[in-house]
Amino acid sequence: MKALIASGGRGTRLRPITHTQNKQLIPVANKPILFYAIEAIRDAGITDVGIVINQGDTEVPNAVGDGRAWGLRVAYIEQEGPLGVAHVVKIAQPFIGSDPFVFYLGDNMVVGGIQRFIDEFTRLESHCHLTVARVKNPRQFGVPELRDGRIVRVEEKPAHPKSPYAVAGLYFYTNCIFEAVNQLVPSARGELEISDAHQYLLDHDYKVTYSEITGWWMDTGKSPDLLAANRLVLENLAPRVEGEVDEDSTIAGRVIIERGARIINSNIRGPAIIGAGTVIENSYIGPFTSIHDDCHIRNSEVEYSIVMQRAKILDVAIRIESSILGNESEIIRANGKPRTHRFIIGDQSRVDVG
Repeated sequence: MKALIASGGRGTRLRPITHTQNKQLIPVANKPILFYAIEAIRDAGITDVGIVINQGDTEVPNAVGDGRAWGLRVAYIEQEGPLGVAHVVKIAQPFIGSDPFVFYLGDNMVVGGIQRFIDEFTRLESHCHLTVARVKNPRQFGVPELRDGRIVRVEEKPAHPKSPYAVAGLYFYTNCIFEAVNQLVPSARGELEISDAHQYLLDHDYKVTYSEITGWWMDTGKSPDLLAANRLVLENLAPRVEGEVDEDSTIAGRVIIERGARIINSNIRGPAIIGAGTVIENSYIGPFTSIHDDCHIRNSEVEYSIVMQRAKILDVAIRIESSILGNESEIIRANGKPRTHRFIIGDQSRVDVG
């Protein structure tokens, strides 16, 4: 079995962060989202992995390399544009060949790994095995219609969903999927829809089965989902302290403090992670917060947030929460009078001022 990971796209729902960073490399608990998919594939014993990237992208190859860090062989497949999830599968045919494969959307996260789904795919001798998850808003996903324990139809983003489930971003195929994707025409939004490929298989009497994800599954394409995924991962990390914590600081709950970090006269309440080389002084870091490497937080409070590398939060009088701060971003209290807010805000940014 091989693996295919989608790691391209435009990341429009996570702008402005994705103006300068591939969305699959945004950190969750200080680790790129993409790495969770790679680790799940490795843990299932798969060694040959194709990663589909945007044309000309060097970020993902630089981050992942040739896969040897995970004991894998990684090949890169360039996609000429955001032409749909089914197009990702279509252009991977030379890499996959005749092998069965798992197809993993690189911005999705699922707890518990993928081995149990592979086992079901194999046991049922399916041509296509889908994972489904119960969601509050199925209209935003591909939705399966279920009847007597079988999938009878799949509809992309339906106005009137036939079930409370979404087809999650984890699929298992034999090479018959290439017959389906090669027959597709672009949808109204100009993309080859993976739901249409699944419907083709159903219409042509291929065996399409499914497993329900009973733990948590997360599509991290929007900032609230990204923060929720960060929370869920942090809740399951084993605490450890490798950095320096002075006697005036308090550490409570599941907290990771990486080597080289310094905690000075501060209160860290987990679950939280503090990256290598980060300095926290005279500050409060609340639950469900990830502070990445080489950040500086002084005289400030941060909770339920993701703070990326080399960011600074200095002397901020109000608590920062439910926030995502990009690499090298700065929030600094202005000096002088009159007291004002001064911003340099990129395209599609959002700032809530209390």
